[in-house]
Amino acid sequence: MSGPTVRLACLPAPVVALLRAVHDALDVPLPGLTDADERAHAVLLHQRAREAWIVLGYVLDDGHEVGPSAESLRAWTARNPVEYTPWDGGGVA
Repeated sequence: MSGPTVRLACLPAPVVALLRAVHDALDVPLPGLTDADERAHAVLLHQRAREAWIVLGYVLDDGHEVGPSAESLRAWTARNPVEYTPWDGGGVA
């Protein structure tokens, strides 16, 4: 893809906030080794991905404001915290 280079610092603050909110929503730790942890991880990641998709759709397809959309995604993410045991690396250095 060619065209002008656009860096994060050049983007408006609400756009950066939305990008950060999407990143943070999808940045969940790997699950522990139990089946329950793996299921909880899959459910959480699916839920957060769906919410990010919804918010992006509101912005891209429906013209919602970017800043408040980022705030909404952050609120949704906060309501769905990690409640499983994260993988600790299994003692691997």
